[in-house]
This record gives sequence, structure tokens and C-alpha cells, in this order.
Amino acid sequence: MSQLLDARKKFTKMLAQLIIYAYKHGYEVTISFVLRCRDCPQGKKNSLHKDGLAADLNLFKDGKWLTNTNDHEELGKYWERLGGAWGGRFGDGNHYSLPIDKRK
Repeated sequence: MSQLLDARKKFTKMLAQLIIYAYKHGYEVTISFVLRCRDCPQGKKNSLHKDGLAADLNLFKDGKWLTNTNDHEELGKYWERLGGAWGGRFGDGNHYSLPIDKRK
């Protein structure tokens, strides 16, 4: 199998683990962006979204939408323990990705 397909399978499993972790810790989550087309104008040219290796999550607690990077810190640290890259390290707190080819 290809490296990208293997990475996408791993990313999907990690994302499921993250969502389960979030709910166990009192959060609710909706998925915003995961896969963007390669020719779509939105996003960066080298975005892992275009490879299906990144997700933007909307985070909620007690009915409130949490929009600050700090709100995602608990989940971000857990994501990093799983082997992912958390966007909070570069100003995009709701971004969770699986690095490949030196991209985050």
C-alpha cells in the first residue's frame, strides 16, 4: 500500500481516539474541514487537508462554542501524545494533523 493511504488510515484512527477522548472529558465536537480538493483555492498550497491528513474541529463545552486556541490545549496535548501535530503550536488551535513529508 502507498505511504499516503497508510497515513490516512492511521490519521482516521487517531481522530476517532481524539473525539472519544474529548467526549470522555466533557467536551462535544463537530468536524469542520478534513479533506479539501487539491485545486481548491482555500487553504495553503501544501496543506495536509488536501491529503486527508488534517482536521479542523469545533469544540464545545456546556453548550458554549470554544474558539480560542487555549480552549483546545488539553486535546492538543493528547493529540501530540498520539503522534500528531497540533495547530495550537502555530496559532491554529482547532487544527489537528498527522505530519508527513516534513509538513504539519
